[in-house]
Amino acid sequence: MKGGKEHVEISRKMEKAAALIKGMTDLPTIPAVATQVLALLDQPDVDIDQVVELIFTDQVMAARVLKMVNSPLYRPANEITSLKGALVYLGLRHIREFILTCSFIQSFEGKDGVLGIQPFWEHSFGVGIVARLIAEKVGYHDTEKAYIGGVIHDIGEVFLSYYLQEDFQKIVDSIKDKPYQLVRAEEEFLGTTHCEIGLCLADAWHFPDDYKEVIAHHHAPQEAKNAPRLTAIVNLADLFCTVRNLDYGGKEWVSFSLADEPAWGMLHGSDSKLGSLDIERFCYELDDQIEEIQQLVGNIFKDK
Repeated sequence: MKGGKEHVEISRKMEKAAALIKGMTDLPTIPAVATQVLALLDQPDVDIDQVVELIFTDQVMAARVLKMVNSPLYRPANEITSLKGALVYLGLRHIREFILTCSFIQSFEGKDGVLGIQPFWEHSFGVGIVARLIAEKVGYHDTEKAYIGGVIHDIGEVFLSYYLQEDFQKIVDSIKDKPYQLVRAEEEFLGTTHCEIGLCLADAWHFPDDYKEVIAHHHAPQEAKNAPRLTAIVNLADLFCTVRNLDYGGKEWVSFSLADEPAWGMLHGSDSKLGSLDIERFCYELDDQIEEIQQLVGNIFKDK
């Protein structure tokens, strides 16, 4: 009975999210070049020179790829000055995720709203970095995938912040300085949340299924079916960042105890090192990277 009620509730929230998105006429779309690059990467014998040539037709994307690959997040030994060099450094396996991320940034550029686009990206990149660190510690097979999942997890917040500014401002104001999560306030006020809205956008953009699940369930990883460990990793990374000053400029309140988090239990396993994790030291390591993250985001949004 309980499962049936939950299914009805999820369906109701998805219907509400779809209705909100359908009413917008100027929704961001994945750049055409990105769609073409992703299609090219699906070919079995893709030529990296073809990928380079295609990306070069979008100078904004080409410049952003170079900026990001030379950032502290990717830490190349020497500065990479050519687009081909950047793609070779990333490897074909990771170009798809990289292009998706650059496209996401490009699509929402200039969409300053209640949250502010730079604080949003500081949080998103912060979650990506911490997700990658947690993935390493728990023996997750694809740390890059964890990073990308962290970067894109809050796609729905950009929609709410920009397209529903008046309503979203009321939601944010209603929980200011109160022990209440933003996602709960969204559901009460709108009948849906940034998770369902983000999933609708991810469907429209043809994101891979595992990323869709992260977007849909990063606040409730125990509900993930196909990629529960990945979703749990992003959930913990999100919580860490929200309490370590990468939280949309203090617009969300959250308090948590790791021992009480479902994600913590989900990630304990024979190959996990979480049991020996020094949580206080881990938080200090994150503090050391906050300035790097802020510098990266500031650089990304400078004039091309």
